[in-house]
Amino acid sequence: MFGIVEGTGFEVIDKRFSRLFVGSMRVDRLWTGGRWCEGPAWFGAGRYLVWSDIPNNRMMRWDETDGSVSVFRSPSNNSNGNTFDRQGRLVTCEHQARRVTRTEHDGTITVLADRYEGKRFNSPNDAVVKSDGTVWFTDPAYGIDTDYEGDKSPQELDGCHVYRLDPATGSLTRVATDFVRPNGLAFSPDESLLYIADTGRTHVENGPAHIRRFKVGADGKLSGGEVFAECTVGLFDGFRIDEDGRVWTSAGDGVHCYDPDGTLIGKILIPEPVANVEFGGVKRNRLFICATSSLYSVYLTINGAKRV
Repeated sequence: MFGIVEGTGFEVIDKRFSRLFVGSMRVDRLWTGGRWCEGPAWFGAGRYLVWSDIPNNRMMRWDETDGSVSVFRSPSNNSNGNTFDRQGRLVTCEHQARRVTRTEHDGTITVLADRYEGKRFNSPNDAVVKSDGTVWFTDPAYGIDTDYEGDKSPQELDGCHVYRLDPATGSLTRVATDFVRPNGLAFSPDESLLYIADTGRTHVENGPAHIRRFKVGADGKLSGGEVFAECTVGLFDGFRIDEDGRVWTSAGDGVHCYDPDGTLIGKILIPEPVANVEFGGVKRNRLFICATSSLYSVYLTINGAKRV
């Protein structure tokens, strides 16, 4: 079976995609009313999802137990990417404050990083926490380009880079410096690989619209960096990895699924450009999808990668 599976929202491009869903699965719209929904993060202990509504300067919360939606934090400093660390603390990238923060168990907020060598970040965009506790994040300039997603400001740094922070020691290092606009990022299930999107086409004609793949050394240094996939519709933004190493990434027409060998095997079609996704639910087999103005979800027959 190839092509769009009628009534489901799934498009099969390669037969390998067919076993990742069944015909009774449907895409559900859980909520609408945002301006640019981004940064979904699943908190398993509380059975809820938080995400950012960047231009509206708020974070939202969807409760799996009753389907209710409420404001999680407002104002949010035009928050973008979110993730939870191994201790269940929320790590957030904030455009307006140009920093990465951690929400502690008592609700207080700790600033993890807001400068590199004395200069303010551009606008941290997305973050991921490795099993050793280090926080890896991207720093494009979308939050300071205009007043729509932050405060329009000049860049203090010499470009848009990718960083690695060790909260235990305070050590902050640049791990990748050859991106135009680094965006979403995620580790492979065994953390031996790091995938990073470049959405430089927003600022450079015929610029990058791809995901690159790096090898992660024991010392935290990256090597390689070959192009893993080129976006065929719109731009890649945020993405997640499933337990078998497939990449589920946002795109202009929905969610694109790539096999670990780099083959586009299928899509989940969404009627709005998608910004980011997250695996969640009790069994991690539910994909949450942040599109332009709405939150969607769909069950799958595979599970999101476990945190090692």
